[in-house]
Amino acid sequence: MLQKCEGIVIRRTAYGENNKIITIYTRELGKIGVMARGASKPNSRLSAVTQLFCSGYFLVTTSTGLGSLQQGEMVDSLRFIREDLFATAYASYIVELLDKSVEDKKPNPYLYELLAQTLHYINEEYDAEVLKFIFEMKMLPVNGINPVLNQCAVCGETEGEFSFSLREAGFICHRCLGKDPYHYKISPAAVRLLRIFYYLDLSRLGNISVKPETKKELQKIIDAYYEEYSGLHLKSKKFLKQIDTMKDMF
Repeated sequence: MLQKCEGIVIRRTAYGENNKIITIYTRELGKIGVMARGASKPNSRLSAVTQLFCSGYFLVTTSTGLGSLQQGEMVDSLRFIREDLFATAYASYIVELLDKSVEDKKPNPYLYELLAQTLHYINEEYDAEVLKFIFEMKMLPVNGINPVLNQCAVCGETEGEFSFSLREAGFICHRCLGKDPYHYKISPAAVRLLRIFYYLDLSRLGNISVKPETKKELQKIIDAYYEEYSGLHLKSKKFLKQIDTMKDMF
């Protein structure tokens, strides 16, 4: 069956001498894999629309297995992301996290908008690290993980000082710290931002400025939480850590 869909290329693999297999996250069909025949040829009409992060409209034939890309119309090449090493690293992590978190052919227009907005903001040179944190927090429920961030996970208290507990899967107040001797002490700023990132409508994002020390706190908590509960192991994570180390040197 031939179908036109709006999508973003989230993975590509060379196949044979001139072909590509690309994974597209689409608004209408969810995640789909398609063969793009001849796309590796320099003069191919499919060459541009099969680049990683490219967003556009794709005419595909769908089947129970691998579909086929017939035509593509580019809307945005996200040029800055593809030309900037740091932006590429963050965007690569984001699309791999989505790829590993969703099953094939399960449409989710909300997730499509989240991905499109996140990549758009990175391309507009917003703080890519902050956008990564937001995307990671938004992807927790997609992976069946629901942290308790609006109150103490033990007693339900909403006021006071909070730490983060992996054991209790969320914030615990200063009265309940004895429930988890391995809790993470975090600043009020990190508490506030974790809540904002989890509940924020990304389309309402303004210029969020986060101090380097607060970013380190957020990174530590989010990494530990994913490691404890998600079971995901992403290749792009290693590259991203190398990039972060480089960034600290500048």
